[in-house]
Amino acid sequence: MISVNSVTVSFGGYNLFENISFLINPKDRIGLAGKNGAGKSTLLKILSGNQNPTSGDISMPKSCKIGYLPQDMIHQHGRTVFEETETAYQEINILEKRIDEINHQLETRTDYESASYANLIEEQSLVYSRLDVLGAANRNEEIEKILKGLGFERKDFDRQTAEFSGGWRMRIELAKLLLQNPDVLLLDEPTNHLDIEAIIWLEEFMETFQGSVILISHDKTFLDNVTTRTIEISNQKIYDYKTNYSRYLVLRQERKEQQENAAKNQQKIIDQTEVLIDKYRAKASKASFAQSLIKKLDRMERVEVDEDDNQAMYFRFPPPAHSGKIVLTVEHAGKAFGEKRIFSDASFIITKGEKIGLVGRNGEGKSTMMKMVAGKLQHEGSIKLGHSVLMGYFEQDQEEKLDPKKTVFETIDELAVGDVRKQVRGLLGSFLFRGDDIDKKVQVLSGGERGRLALCKLLLEPYNLLLMDEPTNHLDIRSKDILKKALIDYEGTVIMVSHDRDFMKGICDRLFEFRDGKVKEHLCGIEEFMQLRKVERLNELDLDKSGVKQAPPKAAEKKPEKATPAQDDKVQKTVLSQLKKVEEKITAIENELKNMDHKLSDASEYEKLVHDKHFFDNYNRLKNELEVEMQKWEELSANL
Repeated sequence: MISVNSVTVSFGGYNLFENISFLINPKDRIGLAGKNGAGKSTLLKILSGNQNPTSGDISMPKSCKIGYLPQDMIHQHGRTVFEETETAYQEINILEKRIDEINHQLETRTDYESASYANLIEEQSLVYSRLDVLGAANRNEEIEKILKGLGFERKDFDRQTAEFSGGWRMRIELAKLLLQNPDVLLLDEPTNHLDIEAIIWLEEFMETFQGSVILISHDKTFLDNVTTRTIEISNQKIYDYKTNYSRYLVLRQERKEQQENAAKNQQKIIDQTEVLIDKYRAKASKASFAQSLIKKLDRMERVEVDEDDNQAMYFRFPPPAHSGKIVLTVEHAGKAFGEKRIFSDASFIITKGEKIGLVGRNGEGKSTMMKMVAGKLQHEGSIKLGHSVLMGYFEQDQEEKLDPKKTVFETIDELAVGDVRKQVRGLLGSFLFRGDDIDKKVQVLSGGERGRLALCKLLLEPYNLLLMDEPTNHLDIRSKDILKKALIDYEGTVIMVSHDRDFMKGICDRLFEFRDGKVKEHLCGIEEFMQLRKVERLNELDLDKSGVKQAPPKAAEKKPEKATPAQDDKVQKTVLSQLKKVEEKITAIENELKNMDHKLSDASEYEKLVHDKHFFDNYNRLKNELEVEMQKWEELSANL
């Protein structure tokens, strides 16, 4: 479909890549890999036609339609979400306008027998046929499906695009792109501003998308789920692997080992040849033989071993200061902005050393809860930090809050106190700010560099509670892995918000889901939660347009005999009896937990209980029992 022919891109005498060639086939799913600065985004710009190569060319059919989503874009304002998304149907809009013009002429003209009138009728027929081909009749339905899949609610459709954050406006651009149904989709970090459910929806959309896809992403799980081919840009060359990202990493290591072995074997031959040259060069009878060996060495093409990009930040969080067993107590907390209710009645306790994940769709209140815990937002209910809790807060837009006029060194040096002042240069070096880099102004740093600098600030104090709101935005895969290891090894308490499933895997073993104005606890990791969400999402597909769930048809299954009214009553009484027992047990557990919470909130009682392991074991056991009983209650209620 698209042929990249001997393309070279140079900047200031330096080749980004040189003489690269490859084919993009129909329905390809390609992930671009390579270190930061290797040229991945530049390659997408060249494929989209937004940048010309220094030499070489891109050939494709004239009818090939390219859809390109860059990392940074200029957003249009002055329209509602629906109206802006509707601009994706540019051809349909033009044709509908033409239909209106034709209809107006047919209504006002009276020269029914003329050739021009007949031409108008013929053009009308052709335009209607083209509109049918483009699916004009289903336009509104398709717009709604795409927008809802990307996380918008129907009530958002009539809101102005200017009311939304940059991440949500990026979703509108993605929706427009998907509606255009291009032959080739070029996506540069499409998951940066998507929550987990929107990412899953995008993965499912890619399964049925008929065109080719080329994407850049730092989300390993997304790459593995979407791509079947990986093109690596390394040392100005490309390497094409017919596999997904995880398998590519294995094959790349094998390739490097093969190169190293070939280079070693070649060096042995070179060494042996040089020994022979030295041995026979001085002998007149063997001089011609020695010269032939020298020419042979000159002609030999040296085996190159790809250099690894070993530049990676390295750090560990400092040992946390000592704190009490209870780190955070939240009771009946809620938040509303004007008439818009975000969530209400959130209650939970977080103990020392726990790693908690906040999950849910964008706009459900995850970042709002983080701001409430950090004391940056007024709220309903009670949020109390435990004894001697020292909190560090990494906000979602933390890198944007850095002073652009300050240098990298000044940003950290002004906050560092005590012995840390002597280690500022070393600390910055572990975050890849070395040499002249520390004198750069913050305003000239890339998104990834600003993200690393913001993380660096968290190492200036021995915090025992870390609030991490989307800490992986703009970080490359290697930096994410290092941050993940640092958080796993961290001995303090972590509360995090992240849409990166691979990053959360292995860190969080307890999740709080923000959904439909409520906060629900899940005693599981992100993988189990994703399975649960996927099952629920599949169940939603069985809803008919009225919202009533329809059971899927069962092929060739014998219909059961219809129960008699007496049998129905008997079953109903049994379920009601079981339901009553479960409700009584739930009430008893909740009362016991309430009494325990009351003791924990009393300072004098807390001092007595702080070393009572049996008390906290019993507390956690009751929480688990309550979760089990609530699930039973839900199942019985559904049966009833």
